[in-house]
Amino acid sequence: MPNSRCFLIGHRDTSSDILPSLTAEIERHIREQSITEFVVGQYGRFDRLAAHALYRCKTEYPGLTLTLLCAYHPAERAVILPRGFDGFWYPAGLEQVPRRFAIQRANRLAVEQSEYLIAGLRHPGSCTASLVRYALGRQRQGKLTVTLLPLPDGSPCPLPR
Repeated sequence: MPNSRCFLIGHRDTSSDILPSLTAEIERHIREQSITEFVVGQYGRFDRLAAHALYRCKTEYPGLTLTLLCAYHPAERAVILPRGFDGFWYPAGLEQVPRRFAIQRANRLAVEQSEYLIAGLRHPGSCTASLVRYALGRQRQGKLTVTLLPLPDGSPCPLPR
C-alpha cells in the first residue's frame, strides 16, 4: 500500500538495547510494506530511539517522511522539530481534550489514523499496554497491522492484559 503510515510507540524508560531490533523492524516495514511515513512522539527514550533509527534510515531510503506527533497545540507550546523530522502533526480535535489526557489521546488518534504500529512494550499494566490492547482490537477488525518488538534479551514482548 503506497503512502502508508506507521506509528511507533513504547515506554519512556526503554533500554537502548532495543535499538537493533527496532531498526531492523523499521527497515522491514519500509522494504516489505512500502511504508513512507513514520510518526513518532517526543516524550521518552523509546521515542528518541525510534527517531534516531529513522534518521539513520532516511539516508538509505530517501523517500521517507518522519513526522513528530504533538500532544499540545502549537500555539500553546511551540514546536521545535528535532533533527531529521520533516514536519509535525497535531491531530484535529485534540485541543478539546484535558491536558492531562492529551498524550494518551494523541497516541490513540495516531493509532486510528495509521495502517501500521510498531510497539516496544515492557510493562503489561501501562498506558502503552492499554493502547496496544486497543491496537490489537483494530488489528482483529482488519484496520491495522501491529508488530510487537521482542525484549532486548530476545524473549517475546509481554502481551497486554
